[in-house]
Amino acid sequence: TITLHVGGHTIRVEHAATPETLREGLMHRTALAADTGMLFELGEPDIHCFWMKNTLIPLSIAFIDRDGRIVDIQDMRPQSLDPHCPTAPITRALEMNLGWFARAGVRTGAHVTR
Repeated sequence: TITLHVGGHTIRVEHAATPETLREGLMHRTALAADTGMLFELGEPDIHCFWMKNTLIPLSIAFIDRDGRIVDIQDMRPQSLDPHCPTAPITRALEMNLGWFARAGVRTGAHVTR
C-alpha cells in the first residue's frame, strides 16, 4: 500500500502497477474499507477506459493526468460492462468507494500526490 494526498485528505491505497494487479483490480471483493482504494499506474498518457466486470462493490473513479491533476470523476455500477473513459489522456486512475470524492469535496482539477 501507499499513501496519497487527495484534495487535503490523506488516504492509504493499494498500488496496482503489475500486469496482474492492473488486470485484477478490485474484482471479486465484497467490501472496501472507508478511506481506502486502489491506484492504477497506467503508463503513457492515453484514454484508458475501465469497466466493472466481476467487481461486486460500487466505486467512484478519478482519472489523473501526468501532472497529478484529476481530469474526470465518474461513478461505476457493480458488475457492469459499461465503459468508463476519461475526458482527457491519463496516466493513473484512483478507485474509491462510491461517492467518496463527492463526500470529501474532491472535484476535477484537484491534485493527487504522494
